[in-house]
Amino acid sequence: MPGVYWDAIALTLKLAGLTTLLLLLLGTPLAWWLARTRSWLKGPVGALVALPIVLPPTVIGFYLLVVMGPQGPVGQITQSLGLGLLPFTFAGLVVGSVFYSLPFVVQPLQNAFEAIGERPLEAAATLRASPMDIFFSVVLPLARPGYLTATVMGFAHTVGEFGVVLMIGGNIPDKTRVVSVQIYDHVEALEYTQAHWLAAGMVLFSFAVLLALYVFNPTGRRKWGPGR
Repeated sequence: MPGVYWDAIALTLKLAGLTTLLLLLLGTPLAWWLARTRSWLKGPVGALVALPIVLPPTVIGFYLLVVMGPQGPVGQITQSLGLGLLPFTFAGLVVGSVFYSLPFVVQPLQNAFEAIGERPLEAAATLRASPMDIFFSVVLPLARPGYLTATVMGFAHTVGEFGVVLMIGGNIPDKTRVVSVQIYDHVEALEYTQAHWLAAGMVLFSFAVLLALYVFNPTGRRKWGPGR
């Protein structure tokens, strides 16, 4: 397989790994709040989290490009801090991927937290456990299937991104050209043999990920789903 393939694959895995880590860190408190709150804001916030499921990726990519561009609020902040602009950089890809894959991590975690119920938390509270102790000693172990599902789905969904990464990152070799964009390049150039190599690899990867999720985590898989 040509070296350019490995460059795209390595960049894709790096993007997916970093995005998944950030999503788990950011998604845990958000999912916990959604699972526990009775605020009227739960509906609007839940809808915003799920928005990437129904919005075309190009729409998300376009508005992120505007927000992070020279005239956008985020772009003006990054420029004032001497960080430059995020579009057409790897950092921009990470930001876009976090937004686009957010529901695929938050929803499994929210479902896992909701499935725990009140009884284990109340039992721990009667033993004078602090809220932090309850979360780390009770909630996290019980929500382990949800975390496995969220990690797998977040990683796999990021690997398969196309519209968002193309809008935000463009097609810069070794910087923003991920596997999905590389396939698009080959198809556009009528290089179907090369496209088949990468596309077949994506199919096998996706099947292996879903098979592992069904076999090793059937409980977490059943509890997950867009919109639940």
